[in-house]
Amino acid sequence: MNFSLVIPIYNEEGSILKLIEEINNTQTNTYEIVIVNDGSTDKSDYIINNFLKRYTNNIKYIKHKENCGQSLALVTGIKNSKYKTIVTMDGDGQNDPSDIANLLNLYNKNNYGLIGGLRLKRKDKINKIIASKIANYLRKKILNDDCDDTGCSLKVFSKDVFMKLPVFDGMHRYLPALFKSFGSKCYFIEVNHRKRIKGKSNYG
Repeated sequence: MNFSLVIPIYNEEGSILKLIEEINNTQTNTYEIVIVNDGSTDKSDYIINNFLKRYTNNIKYIKHKENCGQSLALVTGIKNSKYKTIVTMDGDGQNDPSDIANLLNLYNKNNYGLIGGLRLKRKDKINKIIASKIANYLRKKILNDDCDDTGCSLKVFSKDVFMKLPVFDGMHRYLPALFKSFGSKCYFIEVNHRKRIKGKSNYG
């Protein structure tokens, strides 16, 4: 299955190249990587541009002049992607690229509009985990989207459906509810979650 892997980044100079290497070492399908630099103020832009001088195979690099937020960074990446199947993940290395194959397999064999990851064993600070659980509980209860972890960035979904969705700040946290409102079925599976090795959380 061909897919576009969209990765929004903000100040991920310490993790982005290692993540690209992991992706290229774990994927067997035809794919492109779309990196959207959301106005980083560190050396992310310098590091990526230097890397692209040596390696341009399947990477598309887009830079926002200023920080616009994760949702708009995703929209930019998806609009500029070339495949109809979209995979999204964070640029901090906490999502595991080896999980992509399982999500794609379920997406390909079933009539789902979106497959999302569930971080059941999160490697974050306890205050972040508690805040996330409260937010997920309230959102799920109000919107009835059947998702226990909408904050997990590792997702596979249809570009065609996504392009019909209303665009607003924070929309990435409501993708299951939005996809359901457009008649798409959603499904969620456990994925690996890793400790952040470099930098700090920017899209909290």
